[in-house]
Amino acid sequence: MGYREQWMETEGTTFPGKTYTEVVLEPAFNEAKTHLLGPMMAINKAHLIMLEKQKLVTTDEAKQIAKAIRSIDPEALRQASYTGQFEDLFFQVEHQMLEHAGDIAGNLHLARSRNDMGISIYRMVLREKLIVTLTSALKLNEQLLLFARDHADTLMIGYTHTQQAQPTTLAHYFMAVVDSLNRDIRRIMASYANCNRSSMGAAALTTSGFAISREHMMELLAFDELIDNSYDAIGGADYLGEVATAVQLAAINLGRVVQDMLLWCTQEFGALKVAAPYVQISSIMPQKRNPVSFEHMRALLSSCVGNTNTVLSMIHNTPFGDIVDTEDDMQPYAWRSLDIMDKMYRLFAAVVGTMEVNKEVLRERTKGSFATVTELADTLVRTDGLSFRKAHHIVSDVVKLSLAQGLAANEITLSIVNESARRHIGRDTSLTEETLRQALDPVHFVEIRSLPGGPSPKEINRIVDLRMYQHQAHLNWLGQAQGKIQRALEHLDQVMTEWSGS
Repeated sequence: MGYREQWMETEGTTFPGKTYTEVVLEPAFNEAKTHLLGPMMAINKAHLIMLEKQKLVTTDEAKQIAKAIRSIDPEALRQASYTGQFEDLFFQVEHQMLEHAGDIAGNLHLARSRNDMGISIYRMVLREKLIVTLTSALKLNEQLLLFARDHADTLMIGYTHTQQAQPTTLAHYFMAVVDSLNRDIRRIMASYANCNRSSMGAAALTTSGFAISREHMMELLAFDELIDNSYDAIGGADYLGEVATAVQLAAINLGRVVQDMLLWCTQEFGALKVAAPYVQISSIMPQKRNPVSFEHMRALLSSCVGNTNTVLSMIHNTPFGDIVDTEDDMQPYAWRSLDIMDKMYRLFAAVVGTMEVNKEVLRERTKGSFATVTELADTLVRTDGLSFRKAHHIVSDVVKLSLAQGLAANEITLSIVNESARRHIGRDTSLTEETLRQALDPVHFVEIRSLPGGPSPKEINRIVDLRMYQHQAHLNWLGQAQGKIQRALEHLDQVMTEWSGS
């Protein structure tokens, strides 16, 4: 027996081959019965309603087919194993309807293809997962806004290039996180808009000679728009790329914040204490409180980036048309990336909402830091009419002289400032002890930085109020999107119930 005959003996002589079943068809069937069955049945219902309205099937035929649709047991299918009797879930569902209603059920596939059905199914699954992720993103956004309002007066040092830079507040930092998150939310919402478009009626590639209504299908399935070009409807995959890109940026952005949180939880930094439900102890070191919740977030967010990279890589260099690369094998990576973001948003909100902030440590560290000396240079510009560059040189020397004497920033003396001034401008400054102390006070530093976007508590509270208003607008959008889908699905079920007489 030659090697070809040996392969055929093992694999079988008819479709599907044993290894092809194990590697491709069975995993695809398992994903489909979990994720695709609901949208598939919704499309069956919508297509039947449209065919009856367009008089492509009679009302009596529609009622027979509706009974066949209603005969399908979704839970039984979800529990089913792949047998190879049918290529995929679509043909298994179609077979069951044909068994129930006879050949008339075959008319349900009039003027449609697995191509336009498949793309619409994928888009319907994605839009649901986008809504779930957006729901969690908005819950996190609300928690961050509440946290920021609570910490409008919590002084801390801001860092650039990982080095102490200027005094700011914890609220200022977290409002930056809020604004980053809101950009992610807007990107995900934009990806939803391009995802929630109907391919139905494109059929295999070129639409159909039957007088179907693509617009009615769009409305019945709660799509917002029609994909005009039928070739684009089955060939375009950029809706997936847009979702992947938006989610990838969201994962990267949140991951950067998580990295800061881990640093701030160290004993050396001493800023944050993660609540007991989100830490683990060491098996050997009794003193340990490991903030593993943040560690898991960092790892899982990286895996999310990996999943989105997989989506983009699988689209890359594929033909512009119907191709399996963008279908069953790839879609789960997009789903998993959204599932991870949903979970990470929820977990981050829970950890931030329960963690403790060591305000006193942050305040004392800020008072002793040379991060305040930018304001000393600014003050010299105001009091002595110096150019900022000249004032900068004077203060730079002040820092060097103070460090040489082992002084903290709040221990800088007027004599040190004047010593440096005489070296650079040949005279003492106009500063008094009072103006010097004020210039080095981090509270004063923060309060006078009240320009739009600054850290002053007044400005922070203004921005929190504005973001709360924008947050409500996003919640309204989300509610409308969810409501539209829910009403559409309820309408489909109602018509099927009326036609089937049960």
